[in-house]
Amino acid sequence: MATVNRNDLENAMEWVSSDILDNEAYVCRDSGKIYWISGDPGMLDEEEEIPDDIEDSDKFVPVPDKRYLDLGSQLVFDFTEQNMPQHYDQVRGIFRRRGAYGRFKDLLDRQDKLETWYAFSDEQETKALEEWCKDEGLQLTP
Repeated sequence: MATVNRNDLENAMEWVSSDILDNEAYVCRDSGKIYWISGDPGMLDEEEEIPDDIEDSDKFVPVPDKRYLDLGSQLVFDFTEQNMPQHYDQVRGIFRRRGAYGRFKDLLDRQDKLETWYAFSDEQETKALEEWCKDEGLQLTP
């Protein structure tokens, strides 16, 4: 079972979750090495050699984005329900318009819940990535 570095995988997930560029990342099932592919050729510091068979699902697995792992707005709603239920309807309203995360973080700051949010978000992200690795036959290392 190949091992994947937790920080590298978290960074790759952020990379593919970007709404601005069409970025991709793949994990080699044998080595755990992550290959980064940018929608903008000038984005990466070094262009590494991408294997010709990168889309072969027997050898490589695409790194999921946050939405695939339910780490987008659903995570916000789960947090709000658990930690600020009195603000649930307000948060639902916030996420009906553009710029929602900024307004959500402003609310968290006013409610002194920003650090609680970051801890919750990090914990849920780690759990989701561990589960994803397990499902893909990979092992996440610290």
